[in-house]
Amino acid sequence: MPVHAAEILDVRLWRAPDHTRVVFDLSESISYTTLELDNPRRLVIDMADARLINALTNLPLNNTPIARVRSGVRKGNDLRIVFDLEAKVRPKSFPLEPNERTGHRLVLDLFDDDIDNIKDSEIPAVKSVDQLANRRDIVVAIDAGHGGEDPGALGPKKLYEKKVVLAIAQKLKARLDETPGLQPVMIRDGDYYVSLRGRRDLARKSQADLFVSIHADAFRQASANGASVYALSTKGASSTAAQYLADRENSADLVGGVRLSDKDDMLAGVLTDLSMTATLDTSLSLGARVLAEIGGFAKLHKRKVEQAGFAVLKSPDIPSILVETGFISNPTEANRLNSSSYQDKMARAIHSGILTWFESHPPAGTLLAWQKGNQSDGRVYVIARGDTLSEIAVRHQVTLDSLKAKNGLSGSTIRIGQVLQIPDGS
Repeated sequence: MPVHAAEILDVRLWRAPDHTRVVFDLSESISYTTLELDNPRRLVIDMADARLINALTNLPLNNTPIARVRSGVRKGNDLRIVFDLEAKVRPKSFPLEPNERTGHRLVLDLFDDDIDNIKDSEIPAVKSVDQLANRRDIVVAIDAGHGGEDPGALGPKKLYEKKVVLAIAQKLKARLDETPGLQPVMIRDGDYYVSLRGRRDLARKSQADLFVSIHADAFRQASANGASVYALSTKGASSTAAQYLADRENSADLVGGVRLSDKDDMLAGVLTDLSMTATLDTSLSLGARVLAEIGGFAKLHKRKVEQAGFAVLKSPDIPSILVETGFISNPTEANRLNSSSYQDKMARAIHSGILTWFESHPPAGTLLAWQKGNQSDGRVYVIARGDTLSEIAVRHQVTLDSLKAKNGLSGSTIRIGQVLQIPDGS
């Protein structure tokens, strides 16, 4: 083996809903070829002038089409890696150049053969009113940032952003699941990476009425603290910090394993579209409601919705917000963000903000629109998990006694799914 041989420093594997990703961490760039074989079904990767540092026996192959991974020396200096497959796959491979967080990599994606690639022309726009049945649910796409080989920001004691935000996203989903009229869709429900554009595409495929991306980022100074809510900016960031965070988030694809040639080119025509104006207005208004709810229990970094060019928010027809739940680089906030009770508070606040906004601005054809239109004063509230009468009264700026009287309640007992009529402010 020549001294200059490239080294395979590590091999990592993640399972996503539609594909299996294998990443080879390299000491330097390599030349490689792939070969698909049948009877038995195999995928072969030949790497020129390369050697493997560690064995391939500990990869998590459960729930993947890979039965076994083998390796051997070929032609004296080359490395051959063989994937024995239990199912037909569509392989895609590409190298990635080093960036500020990682070195050279070779990415191998094995797409399940029964799932078609999503093409732009196949991604439906949000349905028009006449396409929808009356009383449909409002669909909320929940995007837990980062995942897989991209851990996101790193906090004290190796606390990864991807872990914290997935926990908050799952708690938010649980609350939305229990709220009549709202239907959550998880963009990422496990530890795997989805590209920034792929996250938007999945939201559009699910016909989402709202896209919420959840993060817990880091800043240059550990003293930075507080939660924030962001919407897209088409002209420039509203602050230096907003631009810094957007730049960090937009670089996620380089860490998560997306070629530069795969990067987004759809925005050229989008930002001049008139529909973007209405979408941004909704994003800012809804984001302000969510920010107000978060401010009820947490310190805020900024007291208004900020804007920056976050790539993940660039959907022309879906209102989209990004919630920075706090700075994981701040030791105090990191401890809070790692707490299940604090995660639940954050999920509850985001849920409350979403529900309150949609109660006032329900899309036509939805259950919330029907409820609003069929009440004499047009104000109703559907009980969700964790609600109390006193909190509902405060939220709608009415007295507890008037709320009870309006609904014929003698006590404070309420149930999930119960519809309350909200009296005129008093």
